[in-house]
Order: sequence, then structure tokens, then C-alpha cells
Amino acid sequence: MTDIPAAPQCVLLLGATGTAGQGAARALVAAGHDVTCIVRDATSKLPAGATRREADVTDPAALSRVMAGAGFDAVISCLASRSGAPRDAWAIDHGAQSAALASAKAAGIPRFVLLSAICVQKPLLEFQRAKLAFEAELMASGLAWSIVRPTAFFKSLSGQVGRLKAGKPFLLFGDGRLTACKPISDDDLGRYLALCLTDPGKENRILPIGGPGPALTPRAQGEALFEALGLPPKFRQVPVAMMDAIIGVSGLLGRVSGTWADRAEFARIGRYYATESMLVWDAARGRYDADATPEFGTETLAGHYRRLAAGEVETDLREHAVF
Repeated sequence: MTDIPAAPQCVLLLGATGTAGQGAARALVAAGHDVTCIVRDATSKLPAGATRREADVTDPAALSRVMAGAGFDAVISCLASRSGAPRDAWAIDHGAQSAALASAKAAGIPRFVLLSAICVQKPLLEFQRAKLAFEAELMASGLAWSIVRPTAFFKSLSGQVGRLKAGKPFLLFGDGRLTACKPISDDDLGRYLALCLTDPGKENRILPIGGPGPALTPRAQGEALFEALGLPPKFRQVPVAMMDAIIGVSGLLGRVSGTWADRAEFARIGRYYATESMLVWDAARGRYDADATPEFGTETLAGHYRRLAAGEVETDLREHAVF
């Protein structure tokens, strides 16, 4: 392992305008680090104390200009494709990440912390394959690295708030107990990413991480949301077979249409999250293991739902809302 310098460090943050990136920016500034964020838009909101540099993360030359001679101690990348569509995934989850890594190596930056995803354990989708391809590049790079694989985000489990407020039922796939996860908040995840800069035990390791337990099924999530809104529970079960039919039709049409090919992939993404838990996968036993899924932080999904119901926070769902 390399020597980890004492805080504060000079950190370049990629993906700072996403919700996870915003949590990382807040945590890094709070920890006293000198934080520079690459953004496309001069109006992008950043925490007080963070420095902005305007650049396009898909432009290798622009990345090199930002990193060269700046004396950064580490790069933290929270980059992720917005849609998960194959072209987008390979452009961002692999291409932009790979360009950032090459620029970091050329600039002599010794450490790279990557925000990945726990779902790459069972790669059935293109965005997962793109993430894994970059993970392999990072591990072989010669830089000190940490690969953080979080479980579900609060935002991705908040997509049905509007439905429930409108009197509609909470949608479940199957009986709502097919999967489980340990959701983690943006701020807790940000603090964990910041710890990767100073904790030697997190160097050169793949780090699955969830929020405080226990693991929650979609039905338990729905019950917590109804409670937060002060509404009686009302569920509607959606058969997984319906998604299979959508995938089949979209896949056939996708042979002649790029648009339908993307729709088929979106349907496959939806089915994946409907049938696979966001927990550590025990390959030897062929099952997900909640007890083996590490926990970090103090913020709970139930608490987030209460704050949503009270209007104290808003959730930017973007393209990643899943049930």
C-alpha cells in the first residue's frame, strides 16, 4: 500500500452535479479537503468552499488540461451514465472514466476513487459490463485505488411518492418480497467516499456498502412510505411476466430500430431491479446475503420518507427512478 497523506488533500471530483456527487462534494468540503469540481455548466450548484472548473468530461484533452500541473492528490469519480442505454453507458461509465484515468496517470495523480455499483456482481446489462470494464482498467493502472459499490440510493426508491399522494396504490413486482436492499443516503455515501482518501484499509479494495440496516424489501419500503404520508397501505402487484413480454416485443422491434433497442434495454434494466437484490452476492451459495452487506452511516430510508412527506427535502429522480 502507498502512504496516504494526512488531510486536507487536494481532490478533483468528477460527476459533482449528480446527487451522489453532490453528497461527495459536501462531505469532502466538510472534511477540510481542497475540492475542485469539473462541471459543464457555470450555473451548476456546488457547496460553498468547492472550486469549479468548466470542462467536458467526455473530452480527454479538456480533462488533461484540468489535471496537468494542478498537484491533485486524488481523483474521486462519481460519473455515471444517466440512462443506462448501451451507447451512453460505454461513453460515460467506460469511455469518460478511462480518459480521466489516463489523464490522472499522465499528471502524476497517485490515487483514484471510483463510485461504481453493487449490481455489477451479476452483470446482465450493458451499463454493468461497461462499469466492470473500467473497474478492471483501474485495478491494473498502477495507481492506488478504491472501488465503492453502493446499494440502492434513496432517490431511486422515492419514485412513487407522487402516486401515493394522488391516492394510487404502491406498485410491487410479484409479492414485493422478491428483492431487498440496504439503501444509503447521498451524504452517508459521500462521507464514505471521503474516508477512502485517508483510511489505509480502503486502499486497493472493492468496497460494497449499504446504509444502516436491516435490509428492506419493496413491500417494506412501501409500508414506510405510506406511514410517512399518513396513508393506509394500498398495494398493486405487477407480474414479472408482464415485463418479460415487454422485453420480448421491444427486442424484436429493436432489431430494426435503435430507439426500440434502447427501450428493450430499459425494460431489461427495470426487470433486473425488480428481480435482483442490491446486496452482496454469495456466489458459492447462489444467493444474496444481507448479513454480509456492510453498513455505514446513520440516515435511514424511513427518515428520508418522513422528510419528503414534510416537504423538508426534494428528490431529484432524473432517469434512475426504480421501484
